[in-house]
This record gives sequence, C-alpha cells and structure tokens, in this order.
Amino acid sequence: MRALVERMGYTEPVVDYALDALFGALDARTLRSTIAGELGSLDALDGFVARPGRPDVAYRGVERVAIVSSDTTIGVALPSLAYALCAGSSAIVKDRNDRLIASFARTLAEERPELGSRVRADVWDGSDDALSRWHLERADTVVAFGRSEALRAIRAHLRADARFVAYGHRTSIGYVERDALASDALAREAARGIARDALLYDGDGCLSLHAAFVERGGALDPAAFARLVSSACDETAFEFPAAYDADAALTAYGRAAAFRAAQGAGAFCGGSVAPHAVALDPPAAEPPPFVRRLIALYSVDAPDEALAFVRGHAVPLEAVAFASFEPRADALAFAVASGASRIATLGSLQTPPFGGEHGGVGRILPFVRAIYRG
Repeated sequence: MRALVERMGYTEPVVDYALDALFGALDARTLRSTIAGELGSLDALDGFVARPGRPDVAYRGVERVAIVSSDTTIGVALPSLAYALCAGSSAIVKDRNDRLIASFARTLAEERPELGSRVRADVWDGSDDALSRWHLERADTVVAFGRSEALRAIRAHLRADARFVAYGHRTSIGYVERDALASDALAREAARGIARDALLYDGDGCLSLHAAFVERGGALDPAAFARLVSSACDETAFEFPAAYDADAALTAYGRAAAFRAAQGAGAFCGGSVAPHAVALDPPAAEPPPFVRRLIALYSVDAPDEALAFVRGHAVPLEAVAFASFEPRADALAFAVASGASRIATLGSLQTPPFGGEHGGVGRILPFVRAIYRG
C-alpha cells in the first residue's frame, strides 16, 4: 500500500479501493466461466472435446508469455497473468517499483507452489535494449500496455511468429439521455457516477471518464446538470481525497473556460472542496481536453451528434457509460459504432468485470494454441 501511494501519488483510500476492486474480481467462478465461454469448454484445456459441425479440438498454453505493465493503472497486468497461468503458460511480468505483481507471485507460490513457480516478476528499464530484448525475444505471446511509441519499440523486439496483444492509449466517455434527467434523484445519481468515473484515479488510465454528452430536452437542462456534476465532484473528494492541488493545466483551462462562459459560450464550475473543473460546451472544433480532474460536458440533441464528434476527432475509446444499464436503441447504436470495446453504467467504469474482453481482446485466447483432430 505504501509503495503504491508513493509511486502513483494517489491517496490511501484510492489505493485501498483499487486493490479491493482488483483482487475482489479474481475468483474461480469468473475464471472458469470466461475460459469455457472462449474455448467452448473448460475440458478443452485437458483433452479433445467435440464441436458441432467442426473437428474435435484441444487447447494447450503457449510456453512463454511476457507481460509489460503500464505506469498508470494499478495491477493492470494481473488479469493477463491469471489467464496465462490458467492456460498452463509460464510468465515474465515487467513489474513496477511498487512490486505489486512480485508480491502477488510470492503469495501465489506459498499457496500454490505449482503456479508460483511459473511466474517471474522483474523490474527492468525499457531503455536497456539488451535486457528488454532478452525478455521479449523468447516470448511466444507478449501483452503490453502503453503509448504508441512504447508499443512500437516493444514490437520491434519480438519474434516474427510471436503474438502481440497491444493495449494502447485510450479513454472513456459518458452519455446522459434525457430520461436520466427526468427527476432530481435520477440526475444526481448520474452526476455522482460521472464524478466517480472521472476523479477516482485523477483521470489516469483508459477507463477514466474525460467527457460526457448530455441530451437537451430533459426536465433538467445541461447547465443545471453541470452544476450537479460539480457538486458531486466535491462529494467524491470526501470519499476519495485528491492527492495534489490544482496543476497548471487545470488552472489554465479553467480560466479560459470561465472567460468563454462570461462571453455567453457554455458554462464553467470549479471545485469548492478539491481541485476539479466542469466545463459545459467547450469548443466542439477541439478534441476533449484531456486534463486531469477536468470533465467536459457537451450538449446534444441526439446520439448521432456525439458519434460525429468522436469520429471527427478520432477519439480512441475503451468504454462508453450510460446512466441506465439498458439505454435507448439509438444510444446503444452510437456506443457500438464509436469503436468502444465496453458499454457500462456511469459509476462502474473503474471496476471492469474480470471476464470482460478488455480492449476487445479475449482473455485466455491469446495464451493458447488450438490442436484439432480431423
């Protein structure tokens, strides 16, 4: 806990929440159902199973897996590591200075020595080409998290036949239908969800919400909803305190947004308890402002406006969150067309299910090879 707080800069309540969410989702039922869903049967890992209309198949884990963690997300390597072990592979994980994965590997070795012996967690400098090459060239499957330049450098070290699962830089957004603004209670619930998704990890990681689209025509207009979001951010600050004062980028953007609001363009709300800002209707000709603890809200009449914005700015999306688990058909169609790999409810973005296809990629499939009989 102390090491994570020191490395990430988050406060203890935030790190505590992250660890509970991460390890609480790791259970046998989820692992079994996910594997069976992707391979057709859990038994396919132990022998041949029949498939209707296709040859019998068995799956075997690749021999060696390398996983390169990102700097910004706590325990991001854990799901890939868990499924690689279920496949029967051995894994080398590029850990971070907090040594979270190394600690997990030690505990695993104590509880299940046959699994712990197949995990190695190490910290190495990506600028050390010789060491990086030694770890990466031997791997049959490489999973890596990072920005485009880092992923290109990793790819250059791989064997020609190695599988490369790259999780690049992405972001998440929200969409608030007018039905979610039909009452003060519903609107406050949506606002609290946006605040949690945006502020929990200070905007770090692909599941942090940076922008949301708010439909006009509800009982509550977008300007009133923006004020609710700002109040919800203050409430969230009590549960998950901010780790730092407002940085220069947030301050500068806030001044510009306040000036635009004074000229009648949009609205702006600043934080009373902790540093945050909510900007309503920033310039649509500009991409979302990816500034820590800043939430951009865009007023729209229908989902097609949101889709045009996302496509026009080529916003790489991981998830789209709605106030309701079952959004309208046109809103759902927008989320599917947006390129996102996950559709969620507001407030749940930061707790993805362990069995979900993060980045649109299967969980165990990257770590197995199929053997068919026929």
